[in-house]
Amino acid sequence: MERVLVTGGAGFIGSQLTDRLLERGDEVAVVDNCSTGRRDWVPDEATVFERDLTDSDALEGVLTADIDRVFHLAASKAVDADAPHEQFRRNTRMTATVLQAMNEADVTELAYTSSSTVYGEAPRPTPEDYSPLEPISLYGASKLADEGLLSTYAHSHDFTVWNVRFANIVGPRLRGAVIPDFIEKLRDDPSTLTILGNGRQEKSYMHITDCLDALLTVVETTDDPMNTYNLGTQTTTSVTQIADIVSDELGLEPTYEYTGGDRGWVGDVPKMRLGIEKLSELGWEPRFESDGAVRRAAAQLLAEFERQPQPA
Repeated sequence: MERVLVTGGAGFIGSQLTDRLLERGDEVAVVDNCSTGRRDWVPDEATVFERDLTDSDALEGVLTADIDRVFHLAASKAVDADAPHEQFRRNTRMTATVLQAMNEADVTELAYTSSSTVYGEAPRPTPEDYSPLEPISLYGASKLADEGLLSTYAHSHDFTVWNVRFANIVGPRLRGAVIPDFIEKLRDDPSTLTILGNGRQEKSYMHITDCLDALLTVVETTDDPMNTYNLGTQTTTSVTQIADIVSDELGLEPTYEYTGGDRGWVGDVPKMRLGIEKLSELGWEPRFESDGAVRRAAAQLLAEFERQPQPA
């Protein structure tokens, strides 16, 4: 048994990571301000602290010397946030708060969830040693800045850091992303679906179960000061293909209307596929390729949404 702290543990990925850690016998504490996560997603077996990590004293009495490892998932994740510079400030402040508290408590093991957005518009598949890293969104810039902080603590403060760069992770509890957006739109109007951009944006989608398996594999089998791994699939799915899959799961044949352009919003990377050769060298491969991950997630989210009232 390990004593683990999960920041962002009430969110889409964090709550399901908490489930997984509890299932294997760990003792888990969760820190989350529940601004986007949900308290009812966190199992009763976990200890929950509802705090905002942008406050410098948020981890006082929480991150203590008896914690074995921190999984840092807390972040403002909306790429097109209304106040992008505030998003950058909040994300980097949260990571600085975690690192300072860990250093003071002499806790030195940290798993961090970074993002494919640190690469910007890079050749595909993109390996971990690709450079220069040139993000095109404030979200990507905040993740890259966080990686710099982590590297400093890994190499100058004897930390062990697992820095995993996610592709698009999908599955139950996902909100604010293309699959739940399409489901909500089609429940409201089954005849027409508006798609941002030209629909040819094409990215790698990874199911949450594979994501958690890969994350824990990296943490359990690598021990360099700074361990950076891409987490994704070897295939991609276009936005129009996602619309087709969601429509099929709903039993609908809507007309698609495109807003135009090669990207859905400012800072959107239209084409993304991460190289996962380093992950494969650990003996791990995804169970679901991109299309399969999208279809499984669509079915799971549809089941969730069907338990909710139909929009008026």
